[in-house]
Amino acid sequence: MSDRLHPEGIIPSSTRGRILVIDDESDIRESLETLLDLEGYLVDLAPNATEGLDRLARNAYDLVLLDLMMPDRSGMDVLEDVRARDTETPIFLITAYGSIDVAVDALKHGATDYFSKPWDNEKLLREIERVIAKRRLERENVQLKRALKQRYSFPNIVGKSDRMLRIFDLVTQVAPSRATVLINGETGTGKELIANAIHAYSSRADQPFVPFNTGSVPPDLIESTLFGHVKGAFTSAVASRKGYFEVADRGTIFFDEIGTISAETQAKLLRVIQEREFIPVGANDPVRVDVRIIAATNADLKKLVDEGKFREDLYYRLNVINIALPPLRDRKEDIPLLIEHFFQKYTQENKKFVGRLKFDPEAMQILMDHQWPGNVRELENAVERAVVLASHDTVGAEVLPEHLLHSSGMAIRRDETGQLPADASLFEVVADFERRTILEQLERSNWSQTEAAQALRIPLSTLNQKIKRLNIEIKRRVAG
Repeated sequence: MSDRLHPEGIIPSSTRGRILVIDDESDIRESLETLLDLEGYLVDLAPNATEGLDRLARNAYDLVLLDLMMPDRSGMDVLEDVRARDTETPIFLITAYGSIDVAVDALKHGATDYFSKPWDNEKLLREIERVIAKRRLERENVQLKRALKQRYSFPNIVGKSDRMLRIFDLVTQVAPSRATVLINGETGTGKELIANAIHAYSSRADQPFVPFNTGSVPPDLIESTLFGHVKGAFTSAVASRKGYFEVADRGTIFFDEIGTISAETQAKLLRVIQEREFIPVGANDPVRVDVRIIAATNADLKKLVDEGKFREDLYYRLNVINIALPPLRDRKEDIPLLIEHFFQKYTQENKKFVGRLKFDPEAMQILMDHQWPGNVRELENAVERAVVLASHDTVGAEVLPEHLLHSSGMAIRRDETGQLPADASLFEVVADFERRTILEQLERSNWSQTEAAQALRIPLSTLNQKIKRLNIEIKRRVAG
């Protein structure tokens, strides 16, 4: 068979991998080509080191079989040259001069493995298959992580802080497994979004994702909701009904606020995890299911275990992989990115200022300083409110919820006499002066906002924003 070169873009989808053989002996090249062809590999051949390096520079390979002794350059030289710019591609060194010293030297220079001529075909093929499979998995993970980090997010999960990027990495690692996952985090941190991402990037992605909030279902109905019931199990039942576990079969079930379930339900949940089966309410025979369980809580489950309120064995079954979501106050560098994300979402939904809306510096500073006890959910509500109330493409503090102004010291407090308190902040003093100045000018202008803005030498839009923020009530103009 003749030497050949397959352009990188023309690789059959059925190939098990692409291998480059660099060897100056034509019978070795052809025998390796025949052996690898029969196993489904795509093979390129190079008769010397120079051509081998040229092909490596122009094409990507899953593995290289490199002869140690060649007329133009030695395999060690080629190995050093390749490793100087490519530390990842697996390289098997092949030589007729087998010795321990040569093998050690080859591995020191970056060879992945070492084979002496004549080699054992079965062993060579096993090692090629193992190394290529490992390398492909590593490459897929790297590509997935790179794509995720490039956008700083999974769908609807936004962040570029170190803590969030570490969570993205963890989700990427965890998703392909069937391990149970326990997600900890305060209310509003996005626990269900993380659970959804784990499901979406798993092999179960085309199967159901079933969320179940244990706090939203009456305690006496939780078991029938989860495990289903058969006719006659309840007096009001008219037919058998599937529970969430059957609906989620081969998919994922997400337990939100797992710490609120009863001891009896905890025992049944433990059986599902251990035995992969359950008995519907009113039935005798077990039902087998293959369901991945992801649980979330804003409570300290370990503390509940210590207090005897949560089963210790179930806790350890759920806590195989733990993902702790940081509160928004601990990742404030993500706030501008989140604001941009929510502006895009809600300007499109409301069909106003699409792609153009932003906060002015004063409003942005309030958002950055706020402690966000409601986390991302609270921020999302603030941004949605801003979109709804916006009358210009740059919005100020007047559109923010009142509690944000209070928490930042931007609301004007007054005592029982209507005066500023003795401990008034600088902002309150300035805002009070600003409010009195605007009111005086409005009265002089007979409540004409246009004339008042001209007298105050500020744009009318700025005056209107200050009127809203300072809660100034506009009176009717008096006919003159």
